[in-house]
This record gives sequence, C-alpha cells and structure tokens, in this order.
Amino acid sequence: MVGTDSIGADLWQRGCERLAAELPEQQFNTWIRPLPPATVAEGVSEDGSGGIIVSLRVPNRFKLDWIRNQYAGRIEAILSELAGMPARLDLGLAAREAIVRAPAPAAQPIAVGQVLHNGLRPVVAKPSPTAQAPQAAPASAAATLDAPALAISHASPTGAAPQHPLGPPPSASRHRINTALTFDNLVPGRANQMARTAALHVAGAPGAMYNPLFIYGGVGLGKTHLIHAVGNALLKDKPDARVLYLHAEQFISDVVKNYQRKTFDELKAKYHSLDLLLIDDVQFFAGKDRTQEEFFNAFEALLAKRAHIIMTSDTYPKGLVDIDERLTSRFDAGLTVAIEPPELEMRVAILIKKAEAEAAPMPEDVAFFIAKNVRANVRELEGALRKVLAYSRFSHKEINIQLAREALKDLLSIQNRQVSVENIQKTVADFYKIKIADMYSKKRPASIARPRQIAMYLAKEMTQKSLPEIGELFGGRDHTTVLHAVRKIGGERQKNTELNQQLHVLEQTLKG
Repeated sequence: MVGTDSIGADLWQRGCERLAAELPEQQFNTWIRPLPPATVAEGVSEDGSGGIIVSLRVPNRFKLDWIRNQYAGRIEAILSELAGMPARLDLGLAAREAIVRAPAPAAQPIAVGQVLHNGLRPVVAKPSPTAQAPQAAPASAAATLDAPALAISHASPTGAAPQHPLGPPPSASRHRINTALTFDNLVPGRANQMARTAALHVAGAPGAMYNPLFIYGGVGLGKTHLIHAVGNALLKDKPDARVLYLHAEQFISDVVKNYQRKTFDELKAKYHSLDLLLIDDVQFFAGKDRTQEEFFNAFEALLAKRAHIIMTSDTYPKGLVDIDERLTSRFDAGLTVAIEPPELEMRVAILIKKAEAEAAPMPEDVAFFIAKNVRANVRELEGALRKVLAYSRFSHKEINIQLAREALKDLLSIQNRQVSVENIQKTVADFYKIKIADMYSKKRPASIARPRQIAMYLAKEMTQKSLPEIGELFGGRDHTTVLHAVRKIGGERQKNTELNQQLHVLEQTLKG
C-alpha cells in the first residue's frame, strides 16, 4: 500500500478542489471552506481489504450533522477516487480547547479560487495525545493552519478567545428563547423552504452570510418559530453565546425607559454586545423616531462586530411605512425572504405532526378535511386541531370527518358566510381604490383590469364556484377569460414579491 503520509500530503487539498468545482460557490464557502485540515490513517474497508480513514473534526454539533447528511457521501466518493482505495470519512466534534482561534475573515465571501491558492493547506500529521492546545497562535502558525478556514468566533488580535468587556454572557432566562420552538418540530414545505434554508445557514455560521436576515409574511405563518429555532440551535452549540429574542414593542419599551432615566449607556451595553439579535415585528417601529435612532445604532454596532441580526415583519422592507429610509435600506442589504401561507399538503403534514405530538393520531382523510377548510395560517390550523381533539375527548368519540365537521361547525359557517365572490369583489375594489361597479364593467384600462383579474383569481382560490359561475358574476364574462386571469395572476405571484404580498394581505383580510 502507498504510505498514508504520501497520500495525505495533498489528498484533502485535491478533494476540496474537486468539491469547489462541483458545489455552488456559496455552499462551498459556507460549509467546506471553513473546515480544518483532515488527518489520514490506514484502515480496513467493509470487505476486509485495505483502505484509509480520513478523520475530520468540526467545531459544533450542527455543522457535524449538516455535513454528515449533505456532503459526507460525496466527500468519501471523491477521496476514494483520488486515493485509489476505499476511503471512510470519520466525522467528529473537535475538542473545545483544541480549536485554534484566529482573526475573523473579511466580511465579503472569499472566491473559491482565492481560497484554494491562499489557504486551505492541509496538515496531515497526527497530533500527539499529550500535546497541549496553543494559548495563542503566532502569525506564521496561523498562516500554516489556514487561519481564515479555522475561524469560528470573533477573536482578539492576539488569537486568544474574545473576552466580553461587559461581563459574562446573559443567563438562559435572559435569552427569552422558547426552547420548544426548534428546527426539529418545524414542518418544512414549499411555503417556508427558502426562509428555513437561510435560517439553517445562519444557525450554522452566524455572522458569515445573510446578515441581516429579514423574514416577512402574514400572521401565524411560523416567522417567530423560525427565529427561535435559530436561537436554540446556536445556544445548543455555543451555550455561552450572547443571544436575545424580543418583540419590537419590548425594544420600544426599553428605549422609553432609558430615555426617562437618561441611561442610554445601559441600553447600548445590553444590545451592542450581543452575538445574535432576534427581533419580531419591526413594523412596530413605525413613527417612533427615537426608537429608530437607537435601533440604527445597535444595528450598526452589531454588524461592525460581525454579530448576526434576524428580523421579522408583516411586509418586505420597502413596504414598511414611517420607517427611516436608512433603516429600510439596511434591512434590505442582507437577505430578504418570505414565508407564505402553507399549501394543502403542508397543512396536512402540520396537522398530522401536531396531532402525534398530542398523542392523538389523526386519520389522513380528517387532516385533509380540516386543511381544505382552514387555509389562512398555521395558527388557525392549530386552533382547529385543538377544537377537534377536545371535542373527541369530551364526547368520547373517535376522530373522523363527521366529528371534525361538528367540532368546527362555527368556523365553517363563518367561513362560508364571509368568503363569497361578492365579498371578494368589494375587498379587492377597496384595496385598489376602484369602484365595485368596475368589477362588472367592460372597461379595460390597467388600473381596472388588473384588480379585476386579481378578484377572479381569489374567487377561484377561495370559493367553490366554477369558472363559468365566476365569469357570470363578473359581468357575464366567458369562463376562458376567468381561466386566463387565474393562470396569469397565479404565475406572476410566484415571481413578483410585491404582488404576492398584496394577495396575502387580501387573503388574510377575507379570512377575517
């Protein structure tokens, strides 16, 4: 067998080069580039023949799980091909005291080619069992060990672990994180896919990418759950991290209190020293100039120290009203993602999973019945589920569609009474400031035709009316006209953020 020293000298380097060529640059920079060099040792493959074991130690549990699930198989295949023999990847957590701390990387992502030429040089020598962790890495050592690749925290210039100038990190009770809201119990789906993926990236590499992360959507769609999940994931990996969740109104209250007491240094000490700030419903800052000024200062201070900020709102940054433009431009400077109302399959999955958590398995046909009739948001779904489960327990009856119909009869009657084509026409006309009569007229200017198409789309989505019936209610139009409007608005909704937000507001209003 070829000696592992000669194999290991460049195996990891060449493996990373292959991965850099195969993966999107963003993925490579986030997950592969920061990995420390691997060590190589002789091993035995599953069939008893020779092979190598490539040991890789990562700094936290989240990254370990993510790399194992997403990349381990491909890494093993590449290393086996390059080594000419079976390679098994041995993933594990690095000993906390053995992690070399180095200066934080530049704010801008480094291009793949630049990384491969300026760093990422593997060190394959086996560490001595008795070797002591370095107290501070000298500049030359940092270069040899690829300091940027190993940076996992904001280090001091000497390379020693950073010391918070304002005392120890806040206690668990002061994080205000709801420990029950995690990624594990967040049901994934098309409606939250992009937001969830971005949140996972932030949890795995805070401060490195998507900063700030701005998540928007209507009430009850899971925005708060998602940001608590990020806080929980980070605290699991770094219990000493300075993490704080709060609603925008709590920040406003803090500003008022410190303004009355003239203690703004305390306000800055509280917020400027955080590693992760999670803030809900920033639209509540509207019209509050002093609050916006203090939040702007905290925002700038946190970004300067590469701390991460995640915000939620009911609308996208440019849609915020009475918020200073310098704030909205910064909100929009990171990554802005929407959470949309869950699609039918996702609503069914949510119901089944939450019913299982209550130890009350729900038949799939009942879940479909509820999901078809409760479409606004996750919060309403949970409320409907609680009603059905309570009705089942109190009446000592098994869960079926008839029981669900009885338990939800008030909700269903309100829904059937409110969501009518006439109500949709009135709501859309009010929203776009046109006359209700324009919904039936033959007028075709864009200022009228567009809202009319939106109303037709909503009528098809939110009522049981057929295309010909909808056409008749819109001034006797042909069903093909309605079909064209439904396809046009439905297609644009997927691409046009502003239209999607407007439709979401209309749906929420119609659902009451």
